[in-house]
Amino acid sequence: MLIDILWTSINAVFPIVLLIALGYVLRRIGVLRDGFIKEGKNLVFKVLIPCSLFVNVYSISNIGDIRWNVVIYTFVMILVTFAVGYFAGRFSTQEPLRKGVVWQCSFRSNFAIIGLPLATALGGDQGAAVASVMFAFVIPLYNLCAVSALTFYTGKEGKKHSVGQFLREVFKNPLTVGVLFGLAAILIRGLQNVAFGTVVFSLERDIPFLYKVLVNLKTATTPLALLILGAQCQFSAAKDMYKELVVGTVCRIVVAPLLAVGGAVILSLCTDWFSCGNGEYATLIALFGAPVAVSSAIIAGEMGNDEQLASQLVVWTSIGSLVTIFLFVCVMMGTGLLVI
Repeated sequence: MLIDILWTSINAVFPIVLLIALGYVLRRIGVLRDGFIKEGKNLVFKVLIPCSLFVNVYSISNIGDIRWNVVIYTFVMILVTFAVGYFAGRFSTQEPLRKGVVWQCSFRSNFAIIGLPLATALGGDQGAAVASVMFAFVIPLYNLCAVSALTFYTGKEGKKHSVGQFLREVFKNPLTVGVLFGLAAILIRGLQNVAFGTVVFSLERDIPFLYKVLVNLKTATTPLALLILGAQCQFSAAKDMYKELVVGTVCRIVVAPLLAVGGAVILSLCTDWFSCGNGEYATLIALFGAPVAVSSAIIAGEMGNDEQLASQLVVWTSIGSLVTIFLFVCVMMGTGLLVI
């Protein structure tokens, strides 16, 4: 059983590591060049990620099955880790353009690529159902928080923006735009149900060619982002950002899951309002224990933050999560809280 858990973790995380390694090798042998990398980052940030976010949010279907207490708890814990990340970024480095990167790493996991399949592997159909519903609510919050964290320290000469500038940067960001369009589409679909008792118009049914294009763009997002990430990685630079790497990695794959999963266990044991089963625990482990989001490095670079640090954090949180996810699952199984 322990071998199965380890194998699940490896299968969830290792594809990311291998694609980053491939990008690194392709850059070193001259297949990927500076021009392609620069334009590729621009494409990922301004087109592919917004399309991916739109499709992910748009995919919310049955709102009636949502356990709102679990959603509320997850929102609160993301905001708690967001607060932890603020202090981690502020006190781990003196470099303004690294503060937001550590901050983002502390709360933003790779739930889309690793979290969903990992929750399914750990919790079966129940884990998949809980994770799919949670995904639609978590992704908008993640991206709003990420844009906020990465905007906070990137004012002129490292000074913070004014409140007005800050809000403008947040809401004109391509990530925010993608999420808002997805939420608007859900609202329109809901209004149709109220007005007509059914969905009169839907993108995937009535304009299938456009919807297929958006899905294809979403599919292209992760492989291209990982190859570009690996191509621009300079592992020799890690020694100059050792403290930031340690703080960001520990916050992401140790502190966040300890707070979120530990809090869920305590609430389940002590209150009637909140209870967790296999699906909920599997989703929380996957959501808070996964490494930092792949797109975080490209987003950080495009928003004027330290892209090299963000790239290193993707690599090291991905490698480290192989161990921490395995240990969390073993403890949860040993205490009888998780059954695989």
